[in-house]
Amino acid sequence: MEASGSRGRSGSAVPKRRRGVGAATGSELTAQSLNDDTLRSVFSRLDNHFDLARCSAVCGSWNRIIETAHLMRDLYYKRNPSARGSSSNVSVKSYFEMLAMDEHASSFSRGPAEAFQWIGHPIRATLCRMKAGSILTGVGDKILQLWSAESCKFMNEYNVPNSKTLVDFDFDENKIVGLTSSQICIWRRSEPRSIFQSGGASFNHGLCMRLHSSPVTCLALTDDQLIVGGSTFGTVAIADQTSGQKLGVLKSAYAPLAIRSLSFCTNSHMIFAGSSAGYAHCWDLRTLRPLWEKRVSPNVIYSTCHLPGDTATLVVGGIDGVLRVMCQRTGETIRCLVVDADRPAEAASRSRQQIEKKPVRRIDPDAQVDSIPRCLRPQITSLSIGMKKIVTTHGENYIRVWKFRPKSS
Repeated sequence: MEASGSRGRSGSAVPKRRRGVGAATGSELTAQSLNDDTLRSVFSRLDNHFDLARCSAVCGSWNRIIETAHLMRDLYYKRNPSARGSSSNVSVKSYFEMLAMDEHASSFSRGPAEAFQWIGHPIRATLCRMKAGSILTGVGDKILQLWSAESCKFMNEYNVPNSKTLVDFDFDENKIVGLTSSQICIWRRSEPRSIFQSGGASFNHGLCMRLHSSPVTCLALTDDQLIVGGSTFGTVAIADQTSGQKLGVLKSAYAPLAIRSLSFCTNSHMIFAGSSAGYAHCWDLRTLRPLWEKRVSPNVIYSTCHLPGDTATLVVGGIDGVLRVMCQRTGETIRCLVVDADRPAEAASRSRQQIEKKPVRRIDPDAQVDSIPRCLRPQITSLSIGMKKIVTTHGENYIRVWKFRPKSS
């Protein structure tokens, strides 16, 4: 009986204990028992930066192996051999930034796209800004509207005091700043009430400078305290923000064409412009020389824009309603896009804030614009760039967000 009882205990209790030990041992072999060389070999076989990032977040030892073995860097160079430079001591954060910029530019250049459209204003919206996942639209109906760039849902509304009409606006994570013909207004992002208004007479100590002998049509600010201003004569002046000293003038090789839009790329020191005759221009700020000038549209280009940090793509839009993605370095038009939208009478019947998904149609850059139905290409009065997103306004009461995906997704 004792033997039998012993066998019973041996046959029940001991095996259960062994199964428990075995389960713990299996867990240790999975997460802890593999040495650094083995883990390094496993991680080096991963072919996706985001898989590596997930592994590096598991524990400190895995993070140390991935970082000290420079696996992020090696995978980036494996995918981008032309990006290999002389510097090898670049942080993982920098590689993620490069990866993000590469994916962003690739999405704009080759990825599939779709548009989301909704009526956002009672009358019209002619300007838009997009930053940190939020979109701000307005000018035309004396209110500003804040939207989510991801869901396109309404977030907040800001009323312009004294029934003034806005001229321009901008925003950051804390505040909204609007400019009327005589006032500067500031709102907190979290509430619609204006917290500050100032009339133009209060700025009598400001610095005045003369950029051109002809009217100034648009302005841009650089990160090194320079003001860049376009004119109706087709020239672009550069001045110092602090002293007001005029430092140089950029000129076009073509007949005088009014400059209607400007943007500046900090990383490459390039200034981009769009003109009244449909030309896109690029100058090197360091040499003040033109790098390229291309006529990409038969009509006015109202907006030239790129994502900060992106040195590959430039997006332009204007009166012909075609969204064009261009190469910053050469001025080549990479792709032209329009939206398969309803005709105006059908679009007007939609309820406010009803979000509609629209297919995006790619057209030949050499195609005659007049052959494209006007309802597919309403004029683009303003555009702004986010990560794999473009928001456009069209001088109507609707807003449109174009979303791009990597070609492989």
